[in-house]
Amino acid sequence: MPQNTPPLPPLPTISEAESQVMLQLWREHPQSAEQLALSLMPEQGWQLSTIKTLLNRLLQKGAIAADKDGRRFLYRPLVAEADWLKSQSLSLIDRWFGGGLAPLVAQFASHRKLSAEDLTALKELIKEQDRG
Repeated sequence: MPQNTPPLPPLPTISEAESQVMLQLWREHPQSAEQLALSLMPEQGWQLSTIKTLLNRLLQKGAIAADKDGRRFLYRPLVAEADWLKSQSLSLIDRWFGGGLAPLVAQFASHRKLSAEDLTALKELIKEQDRG
């Protein structure tokens, strides 16, 4: 009889601003607050104090860890990008489309013509679901 694996603990809720910090850490880690500021200041217009506030929030939520490196801290993600993306996309589908994928695809298709590649990929997904 197969063993049931325990469900994964829920991921911390990450705000839009916090997600910008996480994206930088997923691209390259570990990074100091100053290193993050160099990439986020031009993009977001944030000051170092804002970035430090966001880092502290992410630390409190358990989304990142901080390791002491001399007089500074180096930050690294504890939440995997793939897990966060999955959680975000499922949340979007649940909130906006009642959990249904067909309404999601219909919404996108009503605003943008599906390419031949999109249609082929969707057909392949349907075949895989029918087999599984």
